[in-house]
Amino acid sequence: MLKVGLTGGIGCGKSTAIRRFRELGIAVIEADLVAREVVEPKQPAWQEIVQTFGAQALREDGFLDRTWLRQAVFSDPERLQQLESILHPRIRTEIEGRMAARTGSPYVVVDVPLLFEKGYTQLFDRILVVDCSQEQQRERVKLRDGSSNDLIESIMQSQVARDVRLQHADDIVENSSLINVFYQKIDDLHSKYEKLSNV
Repeated sequence: MLKVGLTGGIGCGKSTAIRRFRELGIAVIEADLVAREVVEPKQPAWQEIVQTFGAQALREDGFLDRTWLRQAVFSDPERLQQLESILHPRIRTEIEGRMAARTGSPYVVVDVPLLFEKGYTQLFDRILVVDCSQEQQRERVKLRDGSSNDLIESIMQSQVARDVRLQHADDIVENSSLINVFYQKIDDLHSKYEKLSNV
């Protein structure tokens, strides 16, 4: 089965692309959901995080206190490395297992926001980048969740540079105009991926 890794900068329209692939009947795996599931209470990753960071990493209900964890690792590269070494191998293994288990879909799309940053490229046959201008990114994120300019800039700075994403993409879908135009581009890619799946 053809495996497509989908990524793009914040506000570029990854969620909209995913919605369209789902409407077309394509199997979709979201790395962010997988990341949440692997740290549910009593899971091995959850246990290792508690051993590493202590009980203060938990909320009263036993789930991870994401806000506390984010702050704990934000300015400490060593602790961030510890957390990522617990999470990413498990997320990767889970994604691989779910891709292998997908049947009834001509290909599978995996939404990985940090695909380049965390070295997921080798899991996929094709890399699809959803792209728009940086001005559009800022406008969309501000409109979507009211984030401050500083927060948007810091998120954009933490992601791999736009030109690096575009340089390493097998397919680029540009999302700068009307939604029906964007959907048509996804539909065209869908036809292309179906043909590639049958090779």
